[in-house]
Amino acid sequence: MFRIRRLVPALLVAALAGTLPACAGDGDEVDASKLVIYSGRQENLVGDLIEGFEKDSGIKVSVRYGNTAQLAAQLMEEGERTKADVYLSQDGGALGALAKAKMLTTLPQPVLEKVPAQYRAKDGTWVGTSGRARVIVYDPKQVPEADVPDSVFELTDPKWKGKVGIAPSNASFESFVTAIRVLKGDEVAKKWLKDMKANDVETYDNNIAILNATKKGVLKLGLINHYYWYEQVAEEGKDKVPARLKFLPGGDPGALVNVAGVGILDGSDHADEARKFAEYLLSEKGQKYFADRTKEYPLVAGVPTAKDLPALDTLQNPDIDLSDLDTLEQTLTMIEDAGLT
Repeated sequence: MFRIRRLVPALLVAALAGTLPACAGDGDEVDASKLVIYSGRQENLVGDLIEGFEKDSGIKVSVRYGNTAQLAAQLMEEGERTKADVYLSQDGGALGALAKAKMLTTLPQPVLEKVPAQYRAKDGTWVGTSGRARVIVYDPKQVPEADVPDSVFELTDPKWKGKVGIAPSNASFESFVTAIRVLKGDEVAKKWLKDMKANDVETYDNNIAILNATKKGVLKLGLINHYYWYEQVAEEGKDKVPARLKFLPGGDPGALVNVAGVGILDGSDHADEARKFAEYLLSEKGQKYFADRTKEYPLVAGVPTAKDLPALDTLQNPDIDLSDLDTLEQTLTMIEDAGLT
C-alpha cells in the first residue's frame, strides 16, 4: 500500500496551473494491466528505447508522455489512485520532489551501485540514467572563443544586451536556476534573473530554438544542454552547424551536470517489471542508446561517450547534491517575479 502522502506542494500547484498535454490526462488513458510509465522525456528521445525493452523483456508497457514537472504534479495529485509504476524524469529535481513526498520506493542496491553516488539519490529512491551538461552555445562569427564568458554571471554585462537566449519554462533551465540558489543563495539567484531581464535577455520555448537562433546569428550566446548540439552535428554534419559550445570552468552553476533518471512508485502493482525496466536503462544496451542516440553521457562505467564529447570526469561540475534541486517551486516563483515567464 502507498504510504500517506503530503499535500501537493507549491511546485506542483504551479505546474498544474498550466495546461497539461493531451497525453497526460487522467489515469484512464493508460492500461493498468501493463507496466505503466509516466515519461517526462519526449517520445522522440526514448520511445524506441522503451519499445526495445518491450521486445527484449516480453513485458508490455503503457506510456504517458508529458512535461516532467507536470507529470510529477499529476502523480502527486493522483496519490494512491495512480496507475503509474515508473516515473522517468528529465531531471533530478522532479525526482527529488517525489522522493520528498514519499512517493518512490527504495531501489535495489545492485541497481543503485551501477551509477556513481553523485548521480543518484542518497536515500536510494531514484537513480540517474544519463547525464547532460549545461553549456554556453555561441556564434563564433560574432564572438571569438576567447571572449565567451567563463561564468553565467558575466552574461548580465551590457555588452551582451539583447544577444543572449534562455528557455525559462524549460525544466533544465529551472533546475539550473535552482542550482544557483543552492550554491549561491536566493538573493544571488533573484538578482541574476532580474539583471538578465534588465539586459533584454531573449526568451525561447526550448533549447533547440536557442541553438537554431545562434546558428543563424540572431543570438551571440545561449544557455542550453550539450546534447542538442551534438545531435544536430550527428544529423547534419559539423560544417552545417556553425554554432559552437563552451563547457564552463571552475564549478560555475552554468556547468551543472544534471541527470535524466528513474524512480519506481511506492505500492506499484508491477514492482518486479518496474525493476527490470530500471535495470534495462542501466544495461549496456540502454546506456549505449543514450550515448549513441541522444548524445547524453552514459553513467555506467565502461560505456563510451559520443564522438568528440569531453569525458564526464573532465567536466568542472559544481559540487552539488542533485537531490537538493527539489525546491523548484521557489525557483518558478523567482523566474515569474523577474518577468521572464
